[in-house]
Amino acid sequence: MKLPKELFNGLLIFIGIALYFIIMELMGLSKEIYLRMLNAVFVYYGVRRTLKTNFQEGKSGYVFNLISAGLTAILGVFLSVLGLLIYIYARGGDDYINNLSGEFIFGGNPTANQYAFGLLFEGIASAVIIVFIAMQLWRNKTATSD
Repeated sequence: MKLPKELFNGLLIFIGIALYFIIMELMGLSKEIYLRMLNAVFVYYGVRRTLKTNFQEGKSGYVFNLISAGLTAILGVFLSVLGLLIYIYARGGDDYINNLSGEFIFGGNPTANQYAFGLLFEGIASAVIIVFIAMQLWRNKTATSD
């Protein structure tokens, strides 16, 4: 059974982000907010793979590709946040939150669930921006190749 490209690329985003954050954790860099922002590279990679496959299959409609890319990004972000939440609870739950980045979107001392919700909100906002950037790049790329 072949997975839909959106799910497959969403899983690639999740795997990339998970490995990246595990490496950051092992190196003691998980509190560095600037390094956390590099996860956008993994989201862009998955979105780009989805768009590239769609265009190779002859699916060049803007709305179709916007939905396809958006679904890929949202799946990747959702799986990543879910994986992080499981990891947080495996490492001690709310007590482990203090080991993560102090720069939190809502400030204060969040619980594990609040932290995950904040990251989900932040991740979806970033994913939407990445999808629109990727769509513009592909639109420009295909417009110049005509």
